[in-house]
Amino acid sequence: MWYSEPFGGRVAVVAVIGGGASGTLATTYLLRAAAAARIPLRIALIDRHGQHGLGQAYATANPAHLLNSPADRMSAVAHDPGHLARWAAANGIKHDGYLPRAAFGRYLRELLADAERMAGPTATVTRITSDVVGLTCNGLQRPLRLHLAANGRIDANAAVLATGSQPPAPPCPLPASPRYVCDPWTPGALLDGVADGSPVVVLGTGLSMLDVAISVTGAHPETVVHAVSRHALLPREHRCPPDRAVQPHILQAPDRGPVDLPGLIRYVRVAAAEAPDGWQAVVDALRPHIPGLWQRLSPPEKRLFLRHVARYWEVHRHRVPPATARRIDLLRSAGRLSVLRGRVIAVSDKPPDLCVRIEQDARVIEVAAGWLINATGPAADVTATTDPLLHGLLESGLARPDSLRLGIEADARGALLNVSGTASDTVFTLGPPLRGQLYETTAIPEIRDQAAALAVRLLAACHAQAAPLAASGMAGSAA
Repeated sequence: MWYSEPFGGRVAVVAVIGGGASGTLATTYLLRAAAAARIPLRIALIDRHGQHGLGQAYATANPAHLLNSPADRMSAVAHDPGHLARWAAANGIKHDGYLPRAAFGRYLRELLADAERMAGPTATVTRITSDVVGLTCNGLQRPLRLHLAANGRIDANAAVLATGSQPPAPPCPLPASPRYVCDPWTPGALLDGVADGSPVVVLGTGLSMLDVAISVTGAHPETVVHAVSRHALLPREHRCPPDRAVQPHILQAPDRGPVDLPGLIRYVRVAAAEAPDGWQAVVDALRPHIPGLWQRLSPPEKRLFLRHVARYWEVHRHRVPPATARRIDLLRSAGRLSVLRGRVIAVSDKPPDLCVRIEQDARVIEVAAGWLINATGPAADVTATTDPLLHGLLESGLARPDSLRLGIEADARGALLNVSGTASDTVFTLGPPLRGQLYETTAIPEIRDQAAALAVRLLAACHAQAAPLAASGMAGSAA
């Protein structure tokens, strides 16, 4: 059982919930800020699977799972775009511009370890493997209490929700079958029997599907994958050379007034037609503007985008390395990967297989599946979450969903908004939970910059709590 005592008397405690990229970068920048300001700090970095520094995205050991962005766009160090490429060269990691995801996980862990060495002993990190199942305001000198699985708890001055994306929801009622994998990135999900050579149906045709197809076909020479989605669109291949800076046609965004979706689409199409480097350069140039443009769309137009445009944007925005594209082309030409357009409307258990019914316009087809894997991406409705922490925050009113229910609401600096719209001075978030507000908030450059800004605010919040305690002479008796 964890109490606040191990973190010591007057020292502020920050709990970072989630050990993936968001949590690792939040912790790294917090350590750096505390070291620069010489502020004593204890950080509890909590990860449910014990994959601190990796999370689900970078815990893969498959060398064919590559980063989907070039190394020169994946630096985790703000204002130093070449940091990752130099790190790879220094460590003898050869690549064609796209690093294995496992290497990037090692990079994140080493960044965190370097920050720990620089900050210690003034600021330190304790890694905790557990689920955080609740968060309450306990009213003690450390205002937050995190409730861990198995009745553990941590008292903290501030908390960061770095929980990443919520797992996908099933498209229809599913039978209780061990042959359904609800989240392929849960540790061991693709190892326990999936590679038995039986056919695999994957829900979704995005980036996760590509990784799943590469994994299961590589594990057994007879495995065939059927990927299903409404549009049957695959992510496009990177064409711009990753080893040079792209100089696209300059996108001059309109003034800061409202943006209408049809006008924005026309604008992007014209820019793509005129760009000497083609549409890929335009998409990359537009990326930093996405949060601002998203916030200037009206709620109805945001919903229209999500319903009719989002999938087309995603396959152009989230592209794959040439090596990944070649692997997928080979699987398709060999008949080991088929892409089906349609909607899964029913799944029944017909041992030894599952029967998957797919609606395609006016007809319905049936596909036998030895395994059914959900790779449809983040859940679309945060209010339907089964995560006990997030559900509890929403239920208690300590957090509220954004207007689209894609995630939770926060102010411009990452502080959670409660049910009445008041910003918390103790609970913060970054990364994927802000998707409804920013849309573009799941990639390393955005998370890195959010983490750097959040570190400053977290230290200020802890300092504000400590000041009245010190003035009243109570600091020395803190629990």
